[in-house]
Amino acid sequence: MAEVVIEVNNLAKYFPVTRGLFRQKKIADVKAVDGVSFTIHKGETLGLVGESGCGKTTLGKCILQLLRPTSGEVLFESRDLCELSDKELVPIRAKLQVIFQDPYDSLDPRFTAMDIIGEPLRIHNISKGKEYRDRVAELLDLVGLARYMAERYPHEFSGGQRQRLGIARALALQPEFIMCDEPISALDVSIQAQIINLLDDLQQKFGVAYLFISHDLSVVRHISDRVIVMYLGKIMEISTRDELYKNPLHPYTQALLSAVPIPDPAVEIKRDVILLKGEVPSPMNPPTGCVFHPRCYRAFADCPKIVPILADAGGGHQVACLLYETSRP
Repeated sequence: MAEVVIEVNNLAKYFPVTRGLFRQKKIADVKAVDGVSFTIHKGETLGLVGESGCGKTTLGKCILQLLRPTSGEVLFESRDLCELSDKELVPIRAKLQVIFQDPYDSLDPRFTAMDIIGEPLRIHNISKGKEYRDRVAELLDLVGLARYMAERYPHEFSGGQRQRLGIARALALQPEFIMCDEPISALDVSIQAQIINLLDDLQQKFGVAYLFISHDLSVVRHISDRVIVMYLGKIMEISTRDELYKNPLHPYTQALLSAVPIPDPAVEIKRDVILLKGEVPSPMNPPTGCVFHPRCYRAFADCPKIVPILADAGGGHQVACLLYETSRP
């Protein structure tokens, strides 16, 4: 196994809910991320899937310290990022980058492409003058854009080209880790394939690690090495890509995969689709025990009483479900 780039230990992020004239009285917490642990290895793509509101983007922002976690650890180069001040994080941010979801809102409309891609170089005093312009031109080449486009403004690019600018900006400082926050969800299907292939090529070339957040399970299957399934701020299952899609263990994962369309009408019409009952509970008042039990088609008497732990099911496959627990520490 390749070296660990990011190690997350028991990470939690709670948003306080307050009331009163001056919002001084806290009445509850929104548990956006609630005690998650995993690792990301060098050159690996770790997929992160789950329904809207399950805490995927919040988790990614906590790793990058764009949101400060309530508790837990995020280890990078043997240092806990959660304990570092904003000033101490500045040199580390060069190695941890992000590609945002919306290529329209993530680019400053007043900046040219050269300004957008070169901004990280200016902030970290990496290069100036001819060296600066040459580096921007090199990054444009890397993401498949012509060098003459450096003087264009964002409104002069298509959606796919804007996302390529975002990717070039993320690569400018040669990072070791990039959080891809649904980078293709706002693009046409044909453009999505181009961006996915570009990310894959860049990873092969530079060995960068990705946390790839997406709703699209088909895309996650294509690009990921391992996959995390989240529900209501908790990890339900972690596994290699092939094992997860071949042998999903958690009832929630089984339900998600049953909803993925199969491009064969004869197979699609015969297969069983698992329909989850009810709505996703509020993270301000999550269910007791297993947070998935009110919607689970395999729930039994202990599910509302016992919080399942993420247990090893063999071969690096981990699942948080009482159906697979044989013992507890």
